[in-house]
Amino acid sequence: MDRLQSMRVFAKVVEQGSFAGAAKALDISNAVVTRHVADLEEHLGTRLLNRTTRRLSLTETGHAYLERVTQILQEIDDAEAIASSHAKKPSGTLRIYSLLGFGQLQLAQLLPAYAAQYPDVTLDVTVSDRTVDLVEDRFDVGFFVDFQKFDASMVARQLGVSEILLCASPQYVKTHGAPRTREDISKHACLNFSFEQVRHSWPAKDENGETTQIPVSNKVISNNGDLLRQCALAGMGIVLRPSFALGDDLAAGRLVRLLPGHELGRLSVVMVYPSRRLLSAKVRTFVDFIAKQYPRPDSDPWLEK
Repeated sequence: MDRLQSMRVFAKVVEQGSFAGAAKALDISNAVVTRHVADLEEHLGTRLLNRTTRRLSLTETGHAYLERVTQILQEIDDAEAIASSHAKKPSGTLRIYSLLGFGQLQLAQLLPAYAAQYPDVTLDVTVSDRTVDLVEDRFDVGFFVDFQKFDASMVARQLGVSEILLCASPQYVKTHGAPRTREDISKHACLNFSFEQVRHSWPAKDENGETTQIPVSNKVISNNGDLLRQCALAGMGIVLRPSFALGDDLAAGRLVRLLPGHELGRLSVVMVYPSRRLLSAKVRTFVDFIAKQYPRPDSDPWLEK
């Protein structure tokens, strides 16, 4: 039998002073109550209760056992109450992972509104270009782009499709001109990621939709996208970044888009969390909050600003 339930039945028998009283209080039969107590005594190898036709009393061992059982059952009830409360009211620490560029430039703008709405939730946010394992690293929610790997069993909710943009500051364009063709990119100072895939060339689709690689001349190389963005804002060269990283600068006129008629690639941005079932209130409210910010998952919300 369920030992925990047997402990509850035993405690109830003592509380009610009889097997019949415990059976009534727990809405089970007298036979089930008797079986729980008997199984518990057999498991422990000792008698817990002295039974006569007129009264019930604890043995010395029963007294000591009841004291510990009462503490254990109270701690379990307290733990269940805490878990139930967290399931109903958003509270506690919400651990979030985000790709660096998205976290710094988009997620950071959204978190204040969520925090104001749910003040009992503490936001623990990690932004990094290192892909993490949400379950192993104990994150509640993650924000990824489609080339990052995450467990296929996770729930993945697409937020938008971010277009890869070629941009420079108005100052740079005024001084050096703008590339008119894809091949012109090679003549300009480029602000480039240190990743091997793009370190020496940038992808661009030709008129037939086929991707070709355009050799680039690097002015700055870095593993940090925001550093490259800051260099672009300072007029040091042209930069290749997704719209979620540059859309706000384009809307404000701090950067201008180059070669807008040429497609340089797209990235799906997805919100990932471990399960749809039995989400805690903090995860459920956060997932719903973010989804409301991106109602058109097949569009590019960062370019449409």
